[in-house]
Amino acid sequence: MASFHLIRYDSARAMRHMAFDRPLLRRAGGLLFWRLLGTGRGRAMSLGADLRRWALFAVWRGEDDLDAFLRTSPIAARWRAEAAEHWQVRLAPTASRGAWSGRDPFAGSLGGGRAAAALGAGPVAVLTRASIRPSRLVAFYRSVPRVDELLRRQDGCLASIGVGEWPLARQATFSLWRDREAVRSFAYRGEAHRQVIERVRAHDWYAEELFARFTPYASEGAWDGADPLR
Repeated sequence: MASFHLIRYDSARAMRHMAFDRPLLRRAGGLLFWRLLGTGRGRAMSLGADLRRWALFAVWRGEDDLDAFLRTSPIAARWRAEAAEHWQVRLAPTASRGAWSGRDPFAGSLGGGRAAAALGAGPVAVLTRASIRPSRLVAFYRSVPRVDELLRRQDGCLASIGVGEWPLARQATFSLWRDREAVRSFAYRGEAHRQVIERVRAHDWYAEELFARFTPYASEGAWDGADPLR
């Protein structure tokens, strides 16, 4: 199973945690894959960064490992003590294609347990991640505002945020949707998004990409003042 954590601090000085948290995450029990991520100011991948808000995406061996991390890790203790706002959700992977840093983070974990029980019903979480070729950066970022605006107006999009592990070239979007039909409507019927996808394929914008879909469950905390899944 996976988890996504979104933490907002009152000060941009919180960016120092990006360095200090890495050794602790490397030693966390049952943590199979993780990325500390900066966040953008829009709903999609964007140039503007929000230095007060950070994210952690993690893949765990099981529920007990995440529970132990939240109970004993100094990282989670700091979230509780210092964050102005903190939201987190547990994710059961239902579909994945592509790679992240040369590997599939969800290999062998698709379609079981909660994911199988909830497939086709209820909210959906989507993670899209890309490593953008340097020669395609200008074209990519020219396309972002239209997609960002489409996300803001899209019926069925509960929340969305652009995140990144490396400025400009390694970007991602995490989004929550009312149901699978809302995801399909955005992906295939939204003209701006469809045009971007066509250009991505035609001009080979990405050196690497990943698309993953999840059943979100057991969310808690607040994202911009509320839990978008409640």
